[in-house]
Amino acid sequence: MRLAAVADIHFRLEEREVNIQQFLPVNELADVLVIAGDLTNHGTVDEMRACLTVLEHIRVPIVVVLGNHDHESGHQDELAGMARLAGLHLLDGSCFEMDGVGFAGVKGFCGGFAPYELMPFGEGGIKNFVEIAEREAIKLDYGLAQLHTPVKIAVTHYAPIKETVIGEPEPVFPFLGSSRLERALDRHKPTLALHGHAHRGSFSAKAQSGVTVYNVALPILRKRQEPHPFTLFVV
Repeated sequence: MRLAAVADIHFRLEEREVNIQQFLPVNELADVLVIAGDLTNHGTVDEMRACLTVLEHIRVPIVVVLGNHDHESGHQDELAGMARLAGLHLLDGSCFEMDGVGFAGVKGFCGGFAPYELMPFGEGGIKNFVEIAEREAIKLDYGLAQLHTPVKIAVTHYAPIKETVIGEPEPVFPFLGSSRLERALDRHKPTLALHGHAHRGSFSAKAQSGVTVYNVALPILRKRQEPHPFTLFVV
């Protein structure tokens, strides 16, 4: 299967026609398009509507997770509903299978990377923060466990390993991902894992289990001088 992947598109209404032309090659080059979060800039309904007017030109299946920008305005549930009504396969602890390839995904959350990840100790706010990270990791684990396909793809917005956020200022590492997500990868060993969020991170690295993790944030792909606003894999 030919897989096109990107994250952190932050579709803007004024760039609609340009985006349509740039994404049209997906129809010829790939069998599925994966968007690993941040379809919008501020998570508004108007932005999602504009985004969908671009994606309606894509004829292959589209698999997405939401990102932190898609949550910014508090309309994430409405945006998720709009995406599903438009035919996108939006994952949030769920999975999607086609032609022997399974996708499981979740937004994920931050909290840092082992051995320095935030632990649920002390104030209630800290415990609530860690609980969100734990819940997202459990959803990813559950989604991957439901897949029985020969090929499994994990999709998150936040990074599951530290190595693909290297390039960002080190003080912000804890806000870019969580090792709790990596544990789901270690348990189920998907063929590969895709994420975004870290615009100045690194394109690829291996998790401790040997799973290759790719940061497909659009700024990373542009830095790699990809010919399209997505990168391609064959799985």
